[in-house]
Amino acid sequence: MAGITVEVLEKLGVLSESSTGWTKELRLMNWNNRGPRYDLREWSPGDKKASRGITLSAGEMRVLQEILVETDLPEPQDEQAPEEDKAVRKKAV
Repeated sequence: MAGITVEVLEKLGVLSESSTGWTKELRLMNWNNRGPRYDLREWSPGDKKASRGITLSAGEMRVLQEILVETDLPEPQDEQAPEEDKAVRKKAV
């Protein structure tokens, strides 16, 4: 897309990795020089391509954090989750 600039400020962590090497990641990004935003999307190996994702301001991220803390999430059912959806819980480098 012409005219779009993107800067990766920090790779915060990898949520999962597919068998094809795509990773679902939380990153701190600067889109179009508008300042830092939290960004959640899938990235191809080598960051050559990205899926559609969501971006959150710091305030939105705080609200999401509060919602997650207050939510009683069920334990993952590994036998129901395909291999590419299993959480890897690692910090990206």
